[in-house]
Amino acid sequence: MGKKEKSGPAARGTPGSEISATPEQNLFRYENLPMVALVGRPNVGKSTLFNRLLHKRRAITDPRPGVTRDPIEAELLLPGGRFRCRLVDTGGFKLEREGLDDLVVARSLSVLTKADLLLFLVDATDISPEDEEFAALLRPMSQRLVLVVNKADSPDRDNQAWSHLRWGYDDVIFISAEHNRNIDLLTEKIGKRLDFSKIRAVDVERADIRIAIMGKPNTGKSSLLNILLGEERSIVSDLPGTTRDVVEGRFTWKGRGIVVLDTAGIRRKKKVHDDVEYYSVTRSIAVVSQADIVILMIDAQEGLTDQDKKIAAFAVDEGRGVIFALSKWDLMPEIKNTFEASRDKLRFFFGQMAYAPVVAISAKEGSGLDKLMNTVISLHAMLSRKIETSRLNKAISQWVESNPPPIGPSTRFKLRYAVQTSVNPQKFTVFVTRPEVVPDSYVSFLKNKMRKEFGLDGIPVSLELKASRKDWNSRKKS
Repeated sequence: MGKKEKSGPAARGTPGSEISATPEQNLFRYENLPMVALVGRPNVGKSTLFNRLLHKRRAITDPRPGVTRDPIEAELLLPGGRFRCRLVDTGGFKLEREGLDDLVVARSLSVLTKADLLLFLVDATDISPEDEEFAALLRPMSQRLVLVVNKADSPDRDNQAWSHLRWGYDDVIFISAEHNRNIDLLTEKIGKRLDFSKIRAVDVERADIRIAIMGKPNTGKSSLLNILLGEERSIVSDLPGTTRDVVEGRFTWKGRGIVVLDTAGIRRKKKVHDDVEYYSVTRSIAVVSQADIVILMIDAQEGLTDQDKKIAAFAVDEGRGVIFALSKWDLMPEIKNTFEASRDKLRFFFGQMAYAPVVAISAKEGSGLDKLMNTVISLHAMLSRKIETSRLNKAISQWVESNPPPIGPSTRFKLRYAVQTSVNPQKFTVFVTRPEVVPDSYVSFLKNKMRKEFGLDGIPVSLELKASRKDWNSRKKS
């Protein structure tokens, strides 16, 4: 069936329409949300304000300038739960540039033309040449701009910051993002300055599939994100560690909504000396819990590394589907059975994940993407599959009969009953007379049979053993 437009004011987008934050909002996707962009030179508190408005640490904050590189976007629900908008944190505007600064500034400036409202952040204690230059650049956009004087920690500092008014902007507010001063007034101002009339609430018959693109630095993660989204969302550079924040985007693949997360490259801890990189790596690992499927980018020439194994093992522990994407396949020699040899080698060195699909891709040439995305949709179907309890127990009974557990005075046990306790991730609980003596090999046998019998052959399956009597010990096998 096609997607139906919701009836009522929210769907029609009439002025004043309310979009509530109730559980029912998961049934809808909101389109045409107005965009609010945080702009300004580095180190004026844009990322701190971004986190403050969202009430969570979404953007990396650090005293050093230039930490934010790619624009970071999130959906902001304004106080009262009536309206929502897109909030974007941008990299800083700089006059003196080196390295990636030209790319960062260009990306930040591109947001200016798209935003419905610009929050121009400046430091209450200082006006720099970059502030002056940026203020002149923004003057033609003054009708959709609010001058936000940040780090005004008290009314006394307000008196020190009136010099900012010489730029002639009509709408000015003094705040402290760090100390939460006047943030409520700022959010109220945002709500008054935006037009919510174009928002449409569209039924989402099936939940968006969330995929996380992960892997070591410089394996093509950002290139893959950009080609999937059809736009330059992440900065692409040969310099390892270019992506720091988690960059999120949404696209549709064959009628299915896909949310994709591009993460910072993960390196071994002993190579992570920088506080910002350590924080971004931690953020990347945490994003696994927000994803359904992890696309693990592996350099096709370099092959599987110990760090790749650690990333995959963490994803499996979280019950996420994993796809091994052999990246930069265009650089591989055109020899018959090259892919089969690479796939078999990967599975040999990572035997415990032999079930995970392997796809060869080249983001540069756009090859392999159709197979990659079809695999994403296939794995998501497996993760969401529900197994009838009667069917589950009948199958286990047959497996036990054909392959009975070990028999002995100290190893005897009986499988009483099984139930599926979770989908996405797939989790099962089996009640056993003596769970503490069930060998790992028999648990692996049961999980492999479940994958084959119930069409779960491409994803991890978690199996928990519980005593069939309350006073007996329980033991988890994942």
